[in-house]
Amino acid sequence: MFCTLVAVVFARLAYGLIMPTMQASLGLSVSAAANLGTVTAMGYLALVLPAGSFASRYGSRQAVLLGLCFGATGFAGLSIASAYWLLIILMALLGAATAFAYTPLISLLGNWYPKKRGMVIGFANAGVGLGVLLSGYVVPYLSSEEFGLDSGWRLVWKLFAICTSLCIVLAFLVLKNPPIDRDTQEANDTRANSTGIRSLFSNSHVVTIAFVYGIVGVVYIVQSLFMYSFSLNQGLDPITAGRLMAMMGMLAVVAGPSWGWGSDKLGQSNVLIFCMSISAFGMFIPVVWPTVIGFTAHYLLLGITITGLFTTILATATKTVKPIQAPIAVSFVTVLFALGQLLGPALAGFMIQKSHSYTLTFFLCSLLLALGAYLCWLAGKHERSFFRARHEQIA
Repeated sequence: MFCTLVAVVFARLAYGLIMPTMQASLGLSVSAAANLGTVTAMGYLALVLPAGSFASRYGSRQAVLLGLCFGATGFAGLSIASAYWLLIILMALLGAATAFAYTPLISLLGNWYPKKRGMVIGFANAGVGLGVLLSGYVVPYLSSEEFGLDSGWRLVWKLFAICTSLCIVLAFLVLKNPPIDRDTQEANDTRANSTGIRSLFSNSHVVTIAFVYGIVGVVYIVQSLFMYSFSLNQGLDPITAGRLMAMMGMLAVVAGPSWGWGSDKLGQSNVLIFCMSISAFGMFIPVVWPTVIGFTAHYLLLGITITGLFTTILATATKTVKPIQAPIAVSFVTVLFALGQLLGPALAGFMIQKSHSYTLTFFLCSLLLALGAYLCWLAGKHERSFFRARHEQIA
């Protein structure tokens, strides 16, 4: 949970809270400040697949430690840097931190606990909800006028650097690579890893899950960036809207492990269809009912399901591959997630600007989630066909 909090929330999500005061302090334009966030997303997208290959070749533990070191370096640098070119490099390091620390961690957990992978991945992803909750309280406080315009946001980055350094020590002491059997020793060979990557393109189950994760990437980033503005546009006061977001974060802390436990018992594909369907309904509610009650229902349902989607998708992505291929499989599906997060804001912003309304954007988001539910059903068929073929081969 600590690794996930640092690698996902501190390195990716918290920048939106830090950006206003950082922008004002450094005299950056809105586009220049936003581009720093884009650089992080691009660094994540560019390195997520190489991170999986690195983890398969050298071990997930080594990848996680390297990613955390990237994060600590980036946070420490951002706490003192002012030159824009240096800020770009440091923000790219944060994207590298997420790529190397998060996806190999998920595959490591899945390989250690193959029969409880949903539950343990759910506990790890609960760190995202916890991090959102903590950042929502701590970052605005440290960025307030009480700490000064120039020093407050730098203090936030210093705090992140200290937390990440502590996380490196704990990860070094606690995390261990799962044992590798004789059949997986070939993974130490670069050619074998290359073949492993190519084989994923012919694995219909993994490819389908990748498209599902891409949909979640688009919808999640659009929801996190624009739903708050949508609620304000419909007359909600900022305090009420902020409390609804906090409620979503608190629910996510509990929901991730719960969905993971359920997916272990009922099957990842079955739970994923149910979770995706609830998310689609929750996204559609404020489209037809843009009131306090409608937005409350939205945040309630999304808070219950969003970490469930992450948990179940990542748990099922590794089910039809060899253990040594798990880091590559997780990275492979995450590429589409990262691409969705890169494209989602631009497409949503364009539609909102052209239509002068948020309704169309979130209606399309609900349709995408409905499509995702169908793809989850399709992935379940591919998974059952895979295991049926394997049992026949063994027989």
